[in-house]
Amino acid sequence: MHDHHLQLLGVNRLLTVVQTPKKSLGDLINTQEPGWELVTSWIGDATHKVTVLPATESKAKETLYATQVTTRSPMGAIIFNSGGILVDHGWIRILGSGHNTFNRTLHSWNINKTIFDEGNAGFLLVADDAAGGFFAINSGGLGEDMGKVYYFDPAAMAWEALDISYSEFLLFCFEGDLGDFYRDLRWSNWEQEVSMLDGNEVFSFYPMLWTKEGKDINSVHRAKVPVEEHYGFTTDMLRQLDGAK
Repeated sequence: MHDHHLQLLGVNRLLTVVQTPKKSLGDLINTQEPGWELVTSWIGDATHKVTVLPATESKAKETLYATQVTTRSPMGAIIFNSGGILVDHGWIRILGSGHNTFNRTLHSWNINKTIFDEGNAGFLLVADDAAGGFFAINSGGLGEDMGKVYYFDPAAMAWEALDISYSEFLLFCFEGDLGDFYRDLRWSNWEQEVSMLDGNEVFSFYPMLWTKEGKDINSVHRAKVPVEEHYGFTTDMLRQLDGAK
């Protein structure tokens, strides 16, 4: 499939970026076969509310060069043409090149966490959600299915294989059954609260959702916290749980 090849073009380049010489912006910006046309056609068919945040040209070029993904791929196209994409009242936030209400870029958010710089966790974070879940592309640290998307489920405190590519992940966001996927993570009347959430915040829950006491999303306490704080807490908790096994 055409979009499958575009997917591999972007992701394979990205997953090997630390081992190959960097390409110039001119090499990465593809004006003949821009992936943005494909992405916008998917957005046009979306069954969920999709908001494309405007990109800042300098930041878009900086992020594209840092990630080394071509604009022929959906990922590169999103970086170059959007500050990020918000889906379903802002429940899912797909990383792009940053915006003042969502000031994380795909590159900056991954620094010291994943495959960029000192992270080396074996995956690349590409999106997250209001309930504190994270979406990542596997680069070897999550399983043998390189290039496939995983979801960190805060109710299970575990990474789960979705068996889909990045392109398929975008289609899932735009027109998939999000209600079923998030049936245990959405509380009554979540839409209004989530639509007021900044793209750099998530909800934290207590008792924690993965505990026996935290299984009912409607009965736990929730509070807005910075996503950076939540990610750090999550990784620390994962280390403790793995160490206790």
